[in-house]
Amino acid sequence: MIVGIGLDLAEVERYAFDETTRARFARKVYTDEEMAYAMRKRHWAERLAGFFAAKEATRKAFGHAIPWKSVGVSHERSGRPVIRLYGGYEKLLEQRGVRAIHLTITHTATTAAAVVVLEG
Repeated sequence: MIVGIGLDLAEVERYAFDETTRARFARKVYTDEEMAYAMRKRHWAERLAGFFAAKEATRKAFGHAIPWKSVGVSHERSGRPVIRLYGGYEKLLEQRGVRAIHLTITHTATTAAAVVVLEG
């Protein structure tokens, strides 16, 4: 059963920060794992836009705001992206009857998109 679904788009250009702005934005929005992953990539702004879209899609799927750094995108060994909740927000899974969070992220040079499905 689907408990929630969220979709978000992000314009990559908005995440092509200069170093100072990137550091400040990262402190507010991204986990250390997300930043490390993105910065290893040639087109890191695409990854940052995708992570932001995934976080926003997760918030939409749950139906309310969750602090940005309490929602993180991680990767399985296969490379498959997964959502992780932190800071006590993992309790939302049990409270909402969520057994699995499904995530897909895609991006081009200009746009990133993410879809999150909460399965109960």
